[in-house]
Amino acid sequence: MPRDLSYGQKKIVDRYYRNIDSIVQQKLTEAVSELAMEPAPTKANRLWKSVAAALAKTDADPARVARLVESRDVAALARLVGELSR
Repeated sequence: MPRDLSYGQKKIVDRYYRNIDSIVQQKLTEAVSELAMEPAPTKANRLWKSVAAALAKTDADPARVARLVESRDVAALARLVGELSR
């Protein structure tokens, strides 16, 4: 049952969607840092899933994203994140 948002809630939602690009960029940058430190396999799996979800929100080529996530190449991920930040 949807309800109307208050004025403050509407402003929060508006700011979120206005800044979604920088939010996704920050998440990807943090994921690259964590993956570079070679986390435990279960944490790495979770990080790669979040990377795939974040990259889906960008304008990156889906085929390239799929190959990157499948190969789990952190260096290639870092290059892609750098390209997306430009």
